Amino acid sequence: MNGEFGYNNPMAVPRLEKIVVSMGLGRAIQDKRILDAAIKDVTTITGQKPVVCKATKSVSNFKLREGMDIGLKVTLRGVRMYEFMDRLINLAIPRVRDFRGLNPKSFDGRGNYSLGVTEQSIFPEINPGSVEHQLGMNVTVVTSAKTDEESRKMLSLFGMPFKNASGE
Repeated sequence: MNGEFGYNNPMAVPRLEKIVVSMGLGRAIQDKRILDAAIKDVTTITGQKPVVCKATKSVSNFKLREGMDIGLKVTLRGVRMYEFMDRLINLAIPRVRDFRGLNPKSFDGRGNYSLGVTEQSIFPEINPGSVEHQLGMNVTVVTSAKTDEESRKMLSLFGMPFKNASGE
């Protein structure tokens, strides 16, 4: 049992806890159709209806009032989380143009990994012809790993295509 990281107990091995998919929609202040399209796309991609996030403060420079809808988020756990992870690694990420691997430094110091997706049309569920607005999203993979090295090893065993240290 004492392998690379020296776990004495099988329950000490890191595992996925949740995946959070979030989307900032600052442009939705002017056009409410952007919010509706984003809700439809995120629901299609994740299989779960997103929570609409509201502004907590008013910022006059951004023409933002407290309580306006400015974002979406979905927390995936269990079977949906593993299905999303599989589709992200095997279908969506390889469809990114000029893809050279994920940044291996995007860990937060506690074993969680975040990546940004520039457009929702890389997911096979989204019809690229029906996309009116290109919307990016953030994907955060929360693990039970204590360190970034443990998490990086676990995610690479899942098949995450990280760049090598040489940049290749």
